[in-house]
Amino acid sequence: MKSFFKYIASALIVFFCADTAVAIDPESEEDPYFILMGEAQKAIEEEKYEEAAARLIDAIGIEPGNPANLILKSNLGMVYSCLGRDSLAIATLDDVTNQAPNMSAAILNRGRIKLKINDNEGAYNDFCRVIEIDSVNADARYFRGMMALYGGNKSMAENDFKKLEQIQPTRTRTFAALGTLYSMTGRERQAVGYLTKLIEADPTPEYYSTLAGCYLVLEELSEASSLIAEGLKRFGHDPELYYYRAWLNRDRFRLDDAHEDARLAIKYGADPTHVNALFKKRP
Repeated sequence: MKSFFKYIASALIVFFCADTAVAIDPESEEDPYFILMGEAQKAIEEEKYEEAAARLIDAIGIEPGNPANLILKSNLGMVYSCLGRDSLAIATLDDVTNQAPNMSAAILNRGRIKLKINDNEGAYNDFCRVIEIDSVNADARYFRGMMALYGGNKSMAENDFKKLEQIQPTRTRTFAALGTLYSMTGRERQAVGYLTKLIEADPTPEYYSTLAGCYLVLEELSEASSLIAEGLKRFGHDPELYYYRAWLNRDRFRLDDAHEDARLAIKYGADPTHVNALFKKRP
């Protein structure tokens, strides 16, 4: 099955300002500190990260002793990462965690950035630390679970994803996590339900191809055929979908069609060795 892991990076820089920023009460609406916080929040929402960084730094400078600055610095670290300044981002978050060793939001943010820059060991340790502090932190459960799954620790992944399902049973990433887990551990029948929900919520070529692979393993060729056709209407140049259609046509003994789909899969970027293995004699 095609790995979802490389797609995690697209979800790494997520802000939780609405959940973590200090609320502005009516009496504080004219306070420059809170005004700057609001301006930073707005800039983040509009993806104006240089402006957001400037407003956060200004707010911290106005009241350097304000405990809320730890939250602002945590957000500042993520803003730096959005600007491509990952070393500065990590240094900023290190400063936060040195002052507040149990601040899970900052540790989680640092773990995301480490994962983004391929410091997998550092990211994994940060996600583990967040779970030690807050066992129901859904973000840490998701990221650690994915790292464990692709690192070969399937029991940890299963534990994290089951906990994730308890915390966020209807979230798209929960469907992705469990669908991936079951498809990678020979439980295609269990994977089908999650992957079907996933495609309904977030149709991407990766999800289509993973579900198609499950149907093919289960020898449910009609379901695989319909799904692949639907996927190729949406994503006409996806190599994995052509790979799975080559597999489908091979199993239907349409070998000319299978070889043509294999050619297209390779043309659009699939690994030729992987594709050509479809036509090796099976035991």
